[in-house]
Amino acid sequence: MFQSFFPQPKMFFSSLAIWCGLLILVWYSFGQTIGEAIGFDLSEKEQVIGLGHFITSEFLWFDTFFAFGTIAFFLVWRSRSPHEWQIWSVLGSALLIYLSYASVQVSVVINAWYGPFYNDIQTALTGDGGITAGDLYGHFLVFCTIAFPYILFIILNRFFTAHYIFRWRTAMNNYYVERWKQVRNIEGASQRIQEDTMRFAAIMEGLGVAFVDSIMTLIAFLPVLAALSVHVESLPILGAIPYPLVALSIVWSLFGTLVLILAGIKLPGLEFKNQRVEAAFRKELVLGEEDEESAKPGTLSDLFANVRRNYFRIYWHYTYFNLFRYMYIQADNVVAYIFLVPTIVSGRITLGIMNQILRAFGQVASSFQFLVSSWTTIIELISIYKRLQAFEAAISDQPLPKIDQEFI
Repeated sequence: MFQSFFPQPKMFFSSLAIWCGLLILVWYSFGQTIGEAIGFDLSEKEQVIGLGHFITSEFLWFDTFFAFGTIAFFLVWRSRSPHEWQIWSVLGSALLIYLSYASVQVSVVINAWYGPFYNDIQTALTGDGGITAGDLYGHFLVFCTIAFPYILFIILNRFFTAHYIFRWRTAMNNYYVERWKQVRNIEGASQRIQEDTMRFAAIMEGLGVAFVDSIMTLIAFLPVLAALSVHVESLPILGAIPYPLVALSIVWSLFGTLVLILAGIKLPGLEFKNQRVEAAFRKELVLGEEDEESAKPGTLSDLFANVRRNYFRIYWHYTYFNLFRYMYIQADNVVAYIFLVPTIVSGRITLGIMNQILRAFGQVASSFQFLVSSWTTIIELISIYKRLQAFEAAISDQPLPKIDQEFI
């Protein structure tokens, strides 16, 4: 899966983690000093609401720093371990990360737009005439200058992402086809090459992008939520603590993630076995098209009984998994309001600040809840990964994984 697209995956991802950690350390320790030394004006200013945010010195300095880190990492790996797909796997991955970062920055700008917009709404509703229709239309005009270019950006982003993922599928397909003699005897080998690589690519397109978006959202919105925490002195249950909104989002998200992991811990294995029994049933039917001695009613009945048994197990485990999942999702809709009640009734925040808090809290919480919102897709991805693992084992002349040695 990974060695077909990335050079020496274990060492590659280990070095990537170390390099990213070093870059983050340099950015937060010396980033401003280095940026100012090479000519960027990084003195604190009010946040720019609109497209001007993307040409501020701070934003352009980050672009420069990111480009340096990416190119340096790429050049080292190109010289150390040349790989057929390294332009797509290294530079393409970096571009996807940057596009996710830029997309999240749009959300940051829109979140900042909510503050003055809702404050003016609140003032207008008092009826004192301090806010005119032109003021409100002006807010909408600013919003349009942000949102409409973003539509084109999203279209181009999705177009590139689709091509990136298909390149990864092409790399996997070529890698396995070249080693067909080593893997042809594995159950459902043809399906694993054609269908599983296709599903792996499709899931990675959605899940991988969602994961990167979650990380970028945390990086962008945690400081925003921390800054908004100054308006909240204490929270019910948690009391007066530093950065109460950040603490609440972390505690609530970790609680939901832990609950769903425990509730769905058996599902990946069941999904894997489901692919096994479905493949066996389908293969017998295909053989029956060519050979009259195959696909006898008794054999098909036994194979379909395995299908039914495994599906009934899945239905049962998904029943209590969905119970916990939907209970948590419904509670998540109101948890921020519940904990903000003392602050709201005390009159310490305006409507604009409240909406900024709710939006920033939702962004941070949803990022921490990546496993909650994506767990069913992750289960499917794990089952596909387990199936393709058998190919990796056969290619490396290693025993098949234990789960691949069992039928049901």
